Amino acid sequence: MGLTAHDMSDMGRLAQLAINPQHGASREEIYLAVASLYRIQGAGLNARERELMREILRRLTRDVEMAIRIALAQRLAEDTNAPHDLILLLADDTIEVARPLILNSPLLTEADALNLIAGKSVPHIEAVAGRPNISFPVTDALAMSDAESVLIALVGNATAKISERSYGALVEKSRAIAKLQEPLIRRPDLPVDLANNMCSWVSDALKTYIENNYHVAPKRVDDALAQAATTLAHEPLRMRESPADSAQKLIDKLAASGQLKAGFLMRVLSQGQIDLFDLAFAKLLDIELASFRHFFYQQRVGPVALACRAVGIDRSVFATVFNLSRQTRDKAQSMAPEELTEADAVFASFTKAAALTEIHSLTKAP
Repeated sequence: MGLTAHDMSDMGRLAQLAINPQHGASREEIYLAVASLYRIQGAGLNARERELMREILRRLTRDVEMAIRIALAQRLAEDTNAPHDLILLLADDTIEVARPLILNSPLLTEADALNLIAGKSVPHIEAVAGRPNISFPVTDALAMSDAESVLIALVGNATAKISERSYGALVEKSRAIAKLQEPLIRRPDLPVDLANNMCSWVSDALKTYIENNYHVAPKRVDDALAQAATTLAHEPLRMRESPADSAQKLIDKLAASGQLKAGFLMRVLSQGQIDLFDLAFAKLLDIELASFRHFFYQQRVGPVALACRAVGIDRSVFATVFNLSRQTRDKAQSMAPEELTEADAVFASFTKAAALTEIHSLTKAP
């Protein structure tokens, strides 16, 4: 259903005012009136009406103060009912206007993101790189960029899904872009072989980080990991009461050889090997598997932050651990700002040793 006769009359007057402002109406007032009408009536507009409204807004854009356009974009950034083409119109504006929409609008699709990467300025593309949960096709396109700010924004986006092929391209580019090296190395899903390749050109401090977190296990341990992964793959991907014996044997072997570290936890979590993640985490905390699961998978952020602090997982990847550990079990749980504040307090208040002591106290059988 299109606009009512009354609405069409109002829009016709707005169109005339947009071309020839009169009766004291400013272009800003007309711009906001049309945008408001578009937003409210969007679902009921036919193609001709939508095009007329877009044309009015396009005509006015160059004459309306940026602050007005930014305010409109900010109001629409989290609006799930706004017309899709109104969002695209504003996302095509200058970056100051477009940024809140590109970063936050749930209405921008994967195809929209790819179009922005193909046809817009570096600041627009950088904003795409900062969107939450961007997909493999989008990150593949971003990884091809030669713009340093885009690449840094991409690897700094903890929720971005990056393919091994794109990681290969990013690692190669990090030879020439030093600022890309540290955020790349600190990504928990960076393939181990690529992290080790970077040792030939990164600083001594980053080499030490790689050695401590991405150490390549001896071949016999790699074989055990492959065997455990094969065994687990034949069972449904869920939390099992009694993980496969091969998984427990692998964890015991890694612990005995000094290879069981925080980097291993990040590796198996990013690969979806949940039993290995739980067994390894429980081993590092020196608590029973059942106690670990009861403690770690509460609907609270504090215990996860405490566990991460106790085993040396950095605060910068805490959100990734929290989100992936929940998503893998189809129990996605978003964190509120106050919960992030709680996590920050845990990392600031506890040393590794104190965090481990606190966990032992909280998980001790009554």
